[in-house]
This record gives sequence, structure tokens and C-alpha cells, in this order.
Amino acid sequence: MHDAPQSDAAARLDHENPLGVDGFEFVEFTGPEPEAMASRLELMGFTRTHVNPATGAVRLKQGDITLLVDLSPQGQAEEFAREHGPSANGMAFRVADARAAYEGAVARGARPAENHNGGALGNGYSYILQGIGGSLLYIVDQYGERGSLYDSWDEIEGWEEAERKNSVGLFCLDHLTHNVRRGQMRTWSGFYGDVFAFEEQKYFNIKGKATGLLSQAMIAPDRAIRIPLNESQDENSQIEEFLKRYNGEGIQHIALATDDIFETVEEMKRRGIPFQDTIDTYFDLIDKRLPGHGHDVARMRLNRILIDGSDEDGLLLQIFTQDTFGPIFFEIIQRKGNQAFGEGNFQALFDSIELDQIRRGVIKVDA
Repeated sequence: MHDAPQSDAAARLDHENPLGVDGFEFVEFTGPEPEAMASRLELMGFTRTHVNPATGAVRLKQGDITLLVDLSPQGQAEEFAREHGPSANGMAFRVADARAAYEGAVARGARPAENHNGGALGNGYSYILQGIGGSLLYIVDQYGERGSLYDSWDEIEGWEEAERKNSVGLFCLDHLTHNVRRGQMRTWSGFYGDVFAFEEQKYFNIKGKATGLLSQAMIAPDRAIRIPLNESQDENSQIEEFLKRYNGEGIQHIALATDDIFETVEEMKRRGIPFQDTIDTYFDLIDKRLPGHGHDVARMRLNRILIDGSDEDGLLLQIFTQDTFGPIFFEIIQRKGNQAFGEGNFQALFDSIELDQIRRGVIKVDA
């Protein structure tokens, strides 16, 4: 059984879940070489299932995860690619009623997106809000028993069997992390809180040898949409480097869940997907930090997989790819009862990226 957060949006409408949010539907990507982006996702276990004949967007699926790539960027996707390079230019929230949720969001302070012409969905799709860094935030209600957004798209023959063969075991989109400019973390947590009734799940204050960041993890009423927000504490941190490389705020990484992180990561490595390294002493201290965790530390060390949690809160295992699309990367995560983000691992990730920055000369530290 999957340990993914279980949505109960239908039972928590009105006060607790006023807009009826019910999980992620998709993340949308654009860039100057979109075919290469789609091919990279195929290496990560995704399979092309449908193509929108009106927009050229291709759907890639694995489990309950849908990623869209604008193969022929136009309108917002073309402008976003020109400004940001390889990038994540949109994401979609599932809701009980798209029109009611869209109108409710605008009434609560969200701004309608402009000049999108329906984005990847095309045909003048109307329920789209302004998202982080000029991206699109789609509001959709076609999923599950209500049918599919992709029913009117061109179906790629044999995709079901192809998906079974190509999957690496990823089954849901766990969270989407945003990097924001200094002073804007509370602005965006306020946006998600005021508009969609998100709550703060966790607050981090992470410091490395030379830089630091603040992170505020927000979670939706359905408990299935998680959005951590990162803000730099200085001019040289990895958050600031992202903002410079990306030319603005945006989605930093996409976390994808698996039931067996060892098998998933080992298969991805066999396919040539590179992962971020972690300081070796991290693995030396696992047994001391988490006695009785019950996992093979040698296998974790070999694959550079991180572990965090406690007896009370359960465990989680995670690892991060190297930059995949511009400065955007992916996280592979397995939850074993723990629904947080791994504060100890967060520090280890920060340290590993900062170490890479030091090696590349982006930041300097005293000898």
C-alpha cells in the first residue's frame, strides 16, 4: 500500500477546504529544446500517452503523476522559455468544481492569468491563475470519475503497456518546492494560505559554512498538496544562485514518491540519471542519529540515499537528482509513516549543494 497522503477533500469543503482542493494534476515544462526534456523524463520512467493537437503539448505519465512538455512552445510557454530557459511554467490543482474554485480564488485575492489562451490545455481554457514567477496555476476538475483532461487529446497507441515496461516505480507527486526572493516567503505563504487555506506544516532555518536559507513548508487542507517555500538569508546562497540562473522565482524541485527507493534509484542510475552527492560522514552517523532504523546503511551509502524521522513520527528516505532542466531538479522520496520533509536531510542537502558551490568558486570560505 502506498504511503502517499490520502485526500479527503470532498468531506472537508467549506470552512476547512473552501475551494475543494484535491491534489496535484500535473506540472508543465517548457524550454528551447523541449524534445530533449521529454526524452529525459522517459529515462526517468515516464511514458508519452497523449498529445494535444491544438497546442502540441505532450503528456507523460507514471503512476498517478502527469508531466506535460510543450513540444511546440507558444504564447505563455514560448515567452516563459525565452525568459527562463528550460523551466517549469505551470502546475495544476485538482478541485471539486473548477469554476467555483477559480471564482473563489479570485475573490480571495488571486489574480487571473493573462495572455495564456488556455496554456497547454488550449481551446481557451479559462480557469487559470497567476502562479509563482509568472507561471500558470491551472484549476481543473476533470479527473477520476469525472473523466480526464486528456480524453480529447490524440492518444498514443500502446502507451499502457509501454508505461508498465518503462516505469521505475514512481507513483505520485509528493511536493513542489518554490524558491522566492528575499522578503517574499511570507508573501507566498500568505497567498497559499489566504486563497487555498494552506497551513504551515514546518519551518526551517538552515545554515551552512558560508550561507543560509529559510524554508516554510505549506500544506493544503486535503493534505495531498505540499509546497515548501525557500528564501535566502544572504547574497551567495544556492537560492540566490537559482534566482540568477532562472532569472526569477519559480519551482526549484519536484518531489516524486516511490514504494521502494532503492529499486527506483538503482534503476534510474542504470539509465544514466545523475544524483547529487552527500558528504560521506552523513552515512557514518546514521546509526547513531536513528538507532534501530532497520535499513541497510551500506546500500544507502552506495546509492547516497538519505534517511530521517523518529520512532514517533516514522521514517522517510530521499535523494535528489542533479540539475535536470536548467537549475530545476527532482527528488525521489519514500515515506514510511513520516509526513514531514526531513529536517536533518534538508541540512545534508544544503551542505552538499553548498560544497558544490565552493568547488565551482561560486562562494568562497576562509581556509
